[in-house]
Amino acid sequence: MARTVFFDLDGTLADRQSALSDAVSGLSRSRALPLDAEQWLRIELADRATAGDFARLRDAFDLEASAADLWQEYVDLMSTAVTCRPEVLEGLARLRAAAWTIGIITNGASDIQRAKLARTGLASLADGVAVSGDLEIRKPDLELFELAASRCGVNLADGGWMIGDNPAGDIGGGHQAGLRTIWLRGRPWPDDLPRAHHVVDDVTDAITILLNETE
Repeated sequence: MARTVFFDLDGTLADRQSALSDAVSGLSRSRALPLDAEQWLRIELADRATAGDFARLRDAFDLEASAADLWQEYVDLMSTAVTCRPEVLEGLARLRAAAWTIGIITNGASDIQRAKLARTGLASLADGVAVSGDLEIRKPDLELFELAASRCGVNLADGGWMIGDNPAGDIGGGHQAGLRTIWLRGRPWPDDLPRAHHVVDDVTDAITILLNETE
């Protein structure tokens, strides 16, 4: 099997939830948002955020700032707050040293996801990145996996792995793309979804599985 692995970003390589909380708190302080606006943001941005969310925020709470300015401040705050643990970065570096090709496939707006990748240092460890905002499609759409493979200079037909925390998007999408899969447990598992090849509690455990495959 090809030494190719694709990783999800949020909830897999990077901690989005704590970064989201920090970013929303920072934006609320900076813009002196009312408490109900802050609560609205926490609910609306729980799974993903787009520039359109901030247009809706501006309209819903009659804010003076432009939607574009609010979005850009959120992107900056989010990229500053997001973290990737040193042991994860070290694990990816070990994969590269073992001649693995590393791709990142993530749902989200292109500007914010790429800002996270640059800030955490993940961008320098990936051979290719596919963000759903690039094509306005989302995992588990096969086209996003094909884009990631193309940007990594590999072919999905040669096989590989997909690692992520989202059952349908990451594991279901990985199966459709002909990849072996490793699921980071946490979310409810749909009854009709084929099982992942491995189930782990942490992405470092998934990296260990891959490294053992190549020893």
